[in-house]
Amino acid sequence: MQHTAFTIGIDIGGTNTNWGIVNREGEILHTGHLPTSTAKNPTAFFEALHHQMESALRQYNHSDIQGIGIGAPQTNFHTGLMMNAANMPWKGFVPIREIAETVFHLPVQVTNDANAAAMGEMIYGAAKGMRDFIVVTLGTGLGSGIVSNGQLLYGHHGMAGELGHTIVMKDGRTCGCGRKGCLETYVSATGIVRTALELLEKESEADDTALKPESLRNMYRGNKNIQAHQIYEAAQSGDPLALRVFRNTGDILGLALANAVAVTEPEAIILFGGLAKAGALLFEPTAEALEANLLDCYRNQVKLLPSGLREREASILGSAALGWRA
Repeated sequence: MQHTAFTIGIDIGGTNTNWGIVNREGEILHTGHLPTSTAKNPTAFFEALHHQMESALRQYNHSDIQGIGIGAPQTNFHTGLMMNAANMPWKGFVPIREIAETVFHLPVQVTNDANAAAMGEMIYGAAKGMRDFIVVTLGTGLGSGIVSNGQLLYGHHGMAGELGHTIVMKDGRTCGCGRKGCLETYVSATGIVRTALELLEKESEADDTALKPESLRNMYRGNKNIQAHQIYEAAQSGDPLALRVFRNTGDILGLALANAVAVTEPEAIILFGGLAKAGALLFEPTAEALEANLLDCYRNQVKLLPSGLREREASILGSAALGWRA
């Protein structure tokens, strides 16, 4: 049996949950994943998660486990509650810290999933050495972690930093949070799909015969549906409509980030998650819109960077960092 101090990092997303056993050097010793909707209620979910980890945990002394850190959407750091998370299968106020402590018999700390990613970037990734930055997570929804003067911004009730739920379009798209026009309804994997479907429904089909087989319209024609990765593939092939989707998305994101800069003045903004993997297709229009909408005093002062960590590792390492404080 190995003897080393370590923590457990758990990243709960709207689709999948990733976990890892991490030592003080930031080495992920064991890792795994589980569909978040694998159980109908959060207690059954944590029991399933614990069962999956059992074989790995048996290799260590229980006394060597310092704690568990959990990153999850719309989670209150102070109370340990997940509060009406828009993209989660569990609704209402869910006491995930209490449930996890009961199931694992370990001390637990929780934070917003994007805050966990920010911690991972600060300690091991693109924000290493920075004291003022924003991490924007682009997945099923849009999350953000804001670090100011070297400290994560939690706010009075532990819920600060929800850029995804700032309104960018008055009376715009309905959001899972119950409001309309939130940033994440336009800038996220689900957001770009909604943009693509809107454009596809508006565009004339008169020139369909001239379209390439890999065009977005030809992908859509068969089943009247589209997925985020197909939009990326079509844009990569030069499809004008798919390129417009990314241009529109970048325009909206850049404007929202310019507003965030006016409030926090970060050294850098780091884009993280599946949608950020589109690279220049997203970064170029976002950077242009960011610069175009910044106050003069911030122009050419804010770096727009990709994550410095692999997606699964960043969220696990950030969550695990919380475990040392549990």
